[in-house]
Amino acid sequence: MASSFYSLTFSSSLLKTLNNSPSSSVPSMIFHHSRHSSFTGQSVNLPRLRLSKLKQKTPKHMPAIMMAKPAIQFIKGTDEQTIPDVRLTTSRDGTNGMAIFNFDQPSVFDSSREVGDITGLYMVDEEGVLQSVDVSAKFVNGKPSGIEAKYVMRTPRDWDRFMRFMERYSDANGLQFIKK
Repeated sequence: MASSFYSLTFSSSLLKTLNNSPSSSVPSMIFHHSRHSSFTGQSVNLPRLRLSKLKQKTPKHMPAIMMAKPAIQFIKGTDEQTIPDVRLTTSRDGTNGMAIFNFDQPSVFDSSREVGDITGLYMVDEEGVLQSVDVSAKFVNGKPSGIEAKYVMRTPRDWDRFMRFMERYSDANGLQFIKK
């Protein structure tokens, strides 16, 4: 289905290119009905194109695609520098699970006075943001010493998305997965 959609999109954009070009001929449209097929629709005959015509229509400035470095944040826009210990749990059927992050002496405690309050756990990468508000701080002798954050995955799709983030995050920070 996706490949058919892509082909139709490409064909329609190609058709627009041809219709806007004064030197090319307009493609002929033929209504087609066959006794041997149940297909009833339009057939489009397109003239053979030269690459030089297509090159003239391509924009000179393509939009830049920015690849976001995977990061964990407690305050939006401020990356956490401390690498967490991450534990994963999953249900027996494997459809849902939980990731538990433990941060010892996170850098957010140093910068929270200047930047703002901790508002949640944000996992940012090129696909977007995964977030959780299940964040708790640990205190020793009245001073903050750590943060525990939980991210719940309720569907296999959530699980897959989280694993893609963790793969990128671990590659960027030199982490490895150890099964216990």
